[in-house]
Amino acid sequence: MLQTVIETLDLKKSYHTEAGEFEVLHGVGFTLCQGEFVAIMGPSGSGKSTFMNILGCLDSPTGGVYRLLGEPVEKLSPDELAARRNRYLGFVFQGFNLLPRADLLENVALPLLYAKMPSARRNKKAMEMIERVGLGPWAKRQPNQLSGGQQQRAAIARALVASPSLVLADEPTGNLDTQNSDEIMRLFIELNRQGLTLVVVTHEPDVAECALRLTRFRDGLIVEDSLLAEKGLKPRLRN
Repeated sequence: MLQTVIETLDLKKSYHTEAGEFEVLHGVGFTLCQGEFVAIMGPSGSGKSTFMNILGCLDSPTGGVYRLLGEPVEKLSPDELAARRNRYLGFVFQGFNLLPRADLLENVALPLLYAKMPSARRNKKAMEMIERVGLGPWAKRQPNQLSGGQQQRAAIARALVASPSLVLADEPTGNLDTQNSDEIMRLFIELNRQGLTLVVVTHEPDVAECALRLTRFRDGLIVEDSLLAEKGLKPRLRN
């Protein structure tokens, strides 16, 4: 039986504004199992980014339950949330978020530095991950010496280096041309085939079709949650 990585029950999120209380999530139920590859879509203001932030322990819900690997996390302190992020989660962002004055090896090793791993072991693991994403010859280059696609591969290597239970990718191809976008999605597909659990937020239907499951948000609720195979879609780039 596959392990449940994420479970939310009646998840809600509200913000205080000058006009009063504004509820972004209206009671979301969602389950993600080990090895799944889910694309999350929805128009601006649908709640998908807020939901992603909660899944990533970057924000806390105002109601409902969020369990990460079976542990309720909705009432954890900021320090406790940070500890869960560092231990269980990897992040890939649209803007790459690489340190401009650090070389590729230093950037990829950063999560292991935060985890206080000794230098020699840290660099060994980072180099192994760099080679895994096909960037071995560029390990000592700085981000401005890499293409956009290479920078995103470096960001993926950084997300993977601490062996997270889940990788969350927010518009990972948003700054890339079609060729580099396809390369990144092929990499995600291969990593998923190797057992990586992935959640990708995207506005791009072509990117979403690379996943195996589609979850669509509208007005703070999930309005669709289906396997792409059941929709008759053949995932791109999988052959």
